[in-house]
Amino acid sequence: MMQIIRGGSLQEQTVLRSMYEARKRVFIDLLRWDIPVLAGRYEIDQFDGPSTIYLIAAERDGTHLGSMRLLPTSGPNLLGDIFPELCDQAPPASATIWEISRFCLSRDLRAAERRQVRDHLVTMAASFALKEGIESYCCVADMPWFSQILSFGWECRPLGLPRTLACGMLGAMQIIISEDTPALMQAAGVWRPAPVQFAAAAAA
Repeated sequence: MMQIIRGGSLQEQTVLRSMYEARKRVFIDLLRWDIPVLAGRYEIDQFDGPSTIYLIAAERDGTHLGSMRLLPTSGPNLLGDIFPELCDQAPPASATIWEISRFCLSRDLRAAERRQVRDHLVTMAASFALKEGIESYCCVADMPWFSQILSFGWECRPLGLPRTLACGMLGAMQIIISEDTPALMQAAGVWRPAPVQFAAAAAA
């Protein structure tokens, strides 16, 4: 089940709790990122707030399969606030440019399942952008993920040269979304639409 949830950081929805737990397992337990942990179980930071959009793939009982976080760059965001040095010019700051961050796939998925969930999520991101008038996404990525993003078929532009930081080598890119994007992604073999459920998380 694919869901789009608008909400904040301390929601009591099962699917959001499952997502925050999965993010902790991936980004902190596996990748050893030095980022905050809430109650020893949840990975939540200052960018999980009322303006955040979550694209989530989950089982019907709310068990997390995969997710990503979307934020308008007109407000606080990871690239502009934490990693501006990855951009040769000023980081994007526009209501029509959004940031993708915290792309997370469950550690329990097999390889084929991971690809399927990944494809559903990037398809949903492109579809959401076309529906909402988002002209492009930006993101910060390590080199393996950077290369994978480039392979999805959509048009990408580097925002600067990759840099080696304390957390590893990172780069920033802009992903252009246009009416041609679905066809480009379909040609790359990643376009995989699925029914989407919309939900608004109650304020904490």
